[in-house]
Amino acid sequence: MGEFEVHRVRFFGLVPAGVRCLACQPRGARLALARTDGAVEVYSFAANYFQEKVIPGHEARAVESLCWAGGDRLFGAGLSGDITEYDLSGLSAGRGVDGGGGPIWSMVANSTGTQLAIGCEDGSVKIFQVIPGGIQFERNLDRRKGRVLCLSWHPSGSHIVAGSIDFFRVIDVTSGQTVQRIMVNHQVEKAKRECVVWAIALLSSGTVVSADSFGRVQFWDWQQGTLAESHTISTSAALSLAVSEKEDSIVVGTSTGATYQLQLLPVKLGGPEKRWVRTKTFQFHSHDVRAVAHSPTALISGGLDAQLVIRPLMEKVQKKGYDAVLRKFTFPHRRLVSCARKARLLLFQFSQYLELWRLGSTEETGKDGEVLPLCRMPEHLVQLKSKGPEHIYCSCVSPCGTWVGYSTASRFQLYRVRCDGDGVSLRKV
Repeated sequence: MGEFEVHRVRFFGLVPAGVRCLACQPRGARLALARTDGAVEVYSFAANYFQEKVIPGHEARAVESLCWAGGDRLFGAGLSGDITEYDLSGLSAGRGVDGGGGPIWSMVANSTGTQLAIGCEDGSVKIFQVIPGGIQFERNLDRRKGRVLCLSWHPSGSHIVAGSIDFFRVIDVTSGQTVQRIMVNHQVEKAKRECVVWAIALLSSGTVVSADSFGRVQFWDWQQGTLAESHTISTSAALSLAVSEKEDSIVVGTSTGATYQLQLLPVKLGGPEKRWVRTKTFQFHSHDVRAVAHSPTALISGGLDAQLVIRPLMEKVQKKGYDAVLRKFTFPHRRLVSCARKARLLLFQFSQYLELWRLGSTEETGKDGEVLPLCRMPEHLVQLKSKGPEHIYCSCVSPCGTWVGYSTASRFQLYRVRCDGDGVSLRKV
């Protein structure tokens, strides 16, 4: 093998966007993920969690919630107050529909995928009907004071549970009225401190599962308005919650970066009585775990550290293979660096601008593995900012280093680069 030099590039200051929400396709084989910069990614379970689609982000589109409805249709909602359907074939976001209640904090679809429920800043819960080609407003449910941070729909579609600050309420979908309102902070010693219900789930048995800012996972009998079980799993907030399809396992994400699994197990071996028990603890993240999902064979978590972690459940995996491997997605799957070999230039892609650098050089020689001193340091030539709110999807520099191009979801830009003694100039073509 011939001799070659390796240039260690340590000046690419990329800050990846954290994971904001996850959504597993019901009885499907895909996972949707939204990041804090508004980008949406779709992974395929059948292809070993391959990232098959990426919809670039947008400055005016902050996604707070994702859900699948109508089969393979993906919807997103956020603090802009709009509900958006994503075009998975064209990799773009469709025209948003105004929710009519201010910023949208939560959205969930019913079990048949024919209706969407959204929780708004003004305390309202609204129902939208999924129709061919879009969605249509159906009606408002009972409105109460306080933003609706989380929602869950009963599998039968008869009731919706909505979580807010210090309480959650159960709403009858047919009448639209609140049938139960339960305070969650009555057992807290420091009652003056607000208790935020960050995540909630309504099981088919009628049990309500809540995760709050005091690090508790609580199980409620909503018809009686009583607390059945309470598990303090963390000293910090429990931010996210997901239930398995059989409703015998729950995964919880916390603000310490830890994820916990609770399972419904018999009190005595073979006995009819069952209780929820915390069985597994995982520490895969360094920041808040804002999103979790529960697939039939794995626990899935996404954190603000930008990592997507898929932890297989060994008792659910029948044989050794890819399904039994722990996966961590810690880097973007798209190419963000392009090289002009002849001109020794590197082009770095960020969400809304590009950076063009000239590599450093050395005149020294040495043995294998030695670090050679640079006679000329790397040089930052130019920063090219993209106009408009759309994020850059892809970019490239020509091998000769005289052409730079980039593309967003709706437009393509090409620039001529000239390097001379006076500096670098760009001319739009």
